[in-house]
Amino acid sequence: MSGSGGVPRIGSAAFGEPVIHPEAWIAPGAVVVGRVRIGARSSVWYGSVLRADTEDVVVGERCNIQDLCCLHADPGEPAVLGDGVSLGHKAMVHGAVVEDGALVGINAVVLGRATVESGALVAAGALVPPGKRVPAGTLWAGVPGRVIRELTDAERENLVGTSERYTDYADQHRGVEWR
Repeated sequence: MSGSGGVPRIGSAAFGEPVIHPEAWIAPGAVVVGRVRIGARSSVWYGSVLRADTEDVVVGERCNIQDLCCLHADPGEPAVLGDGVSLGHKAMVHGAVVEDGALVGINAVVLGRATVESGALVAAGALVPPGKRVPAGTLWAGVPGRVIRELTDAERENLVGTSERYTDYADQHRGVEWR
């Protein structure tokens, strides 16, 4: 799960125990606690926190949860990432669903009962308020956010490419030697 020397904080408690696929990579300094499930080839980067004390946090396959992200949930509102999801640095998903292949940009926030549909892009710094739906293949931006336009073909390809690149980056970081 991590390179030699540095270790992530993976915790079990009365409220649950993480289930992490052996092909997932959890960075040193990341915290994963409680009812968290992480799929194959997913990565949780430095300083991120996945806390599932009151509801499940589910991470699909080939997801990248970049540095300083936070996933948490409230009772009845799990935090769920589909396959191939990318969360930019400092993104927060709180009791919301991000479907396959979507990207939540740097410092963006997705709140309770919201859904980011497959292949959608939530812009850096944007807010998806509680209960809102970001339609598939659209760009959502602003605070509070709204649909700006349909994504271009190049932007759609970049969403897939981000997930693939971060799978490769995680493979490189598995071999980091910590001093």
